[in-house]
Amino acid sequence: MDFDLSDEQKMLAEQARGLLAERTPYDNLRKLIDAGAEWDEPLWRELAEMGFLGANIPEAFGGLGMGELDLGVIQQELGRVNAAVPFFSSIVLAADAIRLAGSEAQKDEWLPKLASGEVIACFASAEGPGPLLGQGASLDGGKLTGTKQPVADAGVANLAVVQVGDGLALVRLDQAGVTRTRLDSFDQLRPHYRIDFDGAGAEAMPGRGLLPLLLDRAAVQAAFEAVGASEACLEMGLAYVKERQMFGRSLSSYQAIKHKLSDMAVANEVAKSNAYFAGWAAEASPDDLPAAASAARLSAIRAFEMAARENLQVHGGIGYTFEANCHFYYRRERLLAVNLGNRGYWADRLLDALPGAQGKAA
Repeated sequence: MDFDLSDEQKMLAEQARGLLAERTPYDNLRKLIDAGAEWDEPLWRELAEMGFLGANIPEAFGGLGMGELDLGVIQQELGRVNAAVPFFSSIVLAADAIRLAGSEAQKDEWLPKLASGEVIACFASAEGPGPLLGQGASLDGGKLTGTKQPVADAGVANLAVVQVGDGLALVRLDQAGVTRTRLDSFDQLRPHYRIDFDGAGAEAMPGRGLLPLLLDRAAVQAAFEAVGASEACLEMGLAYVKERQMFGRSLSSYQAIKHKLSDMAVANEVAKSNAYFAGWAAEASPDDLPAAASAARLSAIRAFEMAARENLQVHGGIGYTFEANCHFYYRRERLLAVNLGNRGYWADRLLDALPGAQGKAA
């Protein structure tokens, strides 16, 4: 395996970074929050026009047919700017689930629409604490009953991929029998909802028993998002301490500040290395994926938590204000820390995936 991105992947990263840096300034994020907006719709349309929404969707279904590392490159850049778009829900989770578990007819119908941005999908699995449950919803005779919460981006989604037991079902959200209720969310740029299904029409997906695989693949992409955000926190903190003066000296000259920034940099590099390996494993070594995804998830959570907190600290009191930009990352870090399951869950999964340790984790 290579230990760096290919030239094509570096070009992809540059394209994504250029677009996002221009279209998602921090002032725009504040405007979205003040307006109570669900998402950045103009940015979503541009991502569709650039082909980013179809990155990991096969060419036969209107996508670009790229791999998991390519998708990770895009996800990393989205994390860097805290983009307010349903990319993770619609492309990382829902499109991947349809591609792996859907019938050919379901793929033909939905994947081209997801790749073009015509349809937005959400992934409804959670029923409270825990990453995946599935017992709170039942499908009988093509009718779905039950409740899922919290569900990210359900307010702008047209379609939901719903976990039912060890399987999945497709549900149109613009029909009778579906009620969406917005929940309070610490991260105001990624709204979450409760969805109640009361006899809503649903279509079962033939693939079953794929939820652990889908979760591992999603964890890899969540790690890439956290890595991008961690790098942004480090860059923001470094720029501030170079500019800020204290007692006639640059804040960057103090040893304690240097230690904070160097610890952030080391944690980021570890998380990035784990994310790269997990992205490779998702494509080339399925047997390594469970351990690789768990390690990537854990190291990314740690790196992002450290980066978001220390970025606040080096900014001092101003870092806690709405006018400063630190809080965007702190809010996103708190969300990503529990999205897809918390540290304990992924630590157990890592232990179970290690040779000779299967079944030992609680």
